[in-house]
Amino acid sequence: MSIDPRHYHQPSWRKPVGMLTIIGLILLWAVLVASLSGPIGALPMWVQVPVYGVSGIVWIWLLPLRRLLVWMETGRWRRG
Repeated sequence: MSIDPRHYHQPSWRKPVGMLTIIGLILLWAVLVASLSGPIGALPMWVQVPVYGVSGIVWIWLLPLRRLLVWMETGRWRRG
């Protein structure tokens, strides 16, 4: 009595949709930061480095990436 592997794991449509959404959110954030490059470029170099460093990290908390990853795995927006 063997288990048919085709029925054991059904691929989910949520993963490709979630991956495309993540790529779109990253592109949107990159365009937003790049659009601010003029005012940021007018700042001294010692201020520009932390601004770009923080903007490169803060999108993880501002964009709903954690919830999106949970949704891709479970189909729910929150764990639990």
